[in-house]
Amino acid sequence: MRYDDFRRSDDIEDRRDDSGGGGGGGFGLPMGGGGLGIGTIIVLGLVGYAFGIDPRILIGGAEILTGGGSQAPSYQSDRPSQAKRGAPTDEMGSMISGILGEIDDRWSEQFAASGKSYTGPKVVLFRNATNGGRCGRAESAMGPFYCPPDRTIFLDTGFFREVETRFHGCQGNACKYTSAYIIAHEAGHHIQNLLGIIPKVTELQQQAGSKAEANALQVKVELQADCLSGMWTNLEQKKRPNFLEAGDIDAALTTASAIGDDTLQRQATGRVVPDSFTHGSAAQRKQWFMTGYQQGTLNACNTFAPGAVR
Repeated sequence: MRYDDFRRSDDIEDRRDDSGGGGGGGFGLPMGGGGLGIGTIIVLGLVGYAFGIDPRILIGGAEILTGGGSQAPSYQSDRPSQAKRGAPTDEMGSMISGILGEIDDRWSEQFAASGKSYTGPKVVLFRNATNGGRCGRAESAMGPFYCPPDRTIFLDTGFFREVETRFHGCQGNACKYTSAYIIAHEAGHHIQNLLGIIPKVTELQQQAGSKAEANALQVKVELQADCLSGMWTNLEQKKRPNFLEAGDIDAALTTASAIGDDTLQRQATGRVVPDSFTHGSAAQRKQWFMTGYQQGTLNACNTFAPGAVR
């Protein structure tokens, strides 16, 4: 991926120099009294690690449906004193700032075309752990996630290396585009939030009659975010025809496959339980990313249409 001419965004808070836990409260995971079993928590943790909406929200939702209790994440408004605001100047930070700038520009154009205004997400860069705002404590093991109440994406930049070494989702230079795919997926959750999709799905999940039904709704949310990531790539390629390089799309598809629920469940437990999927199978994630990339429209990304997700 060529990104030298990307517009750099200043909507970044860089906490990577803050060495350690940051503020924010922990999140209790009850083990008894009808709560989730440790195997389920491991799977949800892996899925969260793969990237998405704060995985503790998924765990909390599952606890509600199974009758277990959960603690709300505590919130501290203080920010680490060493946090820097604005576009970072190091190579990794500059790349992320450029990706965010282009994501914001393309979505601003899309919203303007339909008579709507667009405000992009904030991004917090950190290492190890930090205050995750109203979503509680952000930790590296959670992977990138979007916090809907704060309209903020939390990124532990070490995750991008993990995609290459742990998930084997990319190799070499193609990992730059894989990073863009991941960030655009998180920005896809922001688009869903702005369009009212996340609040509506949350309401439907609260009304769901079973955990499987609530999970099926979450899968549609995640697959749509994959599609929106592909859609951004389509729009960016029209704007900058040479920004993609050989192997970039293949790397994104490899990553999508590596973080499919079926792949992660096999690695964690040795078996696959489709009713527990929260992000979609490897095949589904690849399919919806390619739908967004090939068609490049919001209508094509309607994973909530009857029969759209099988």
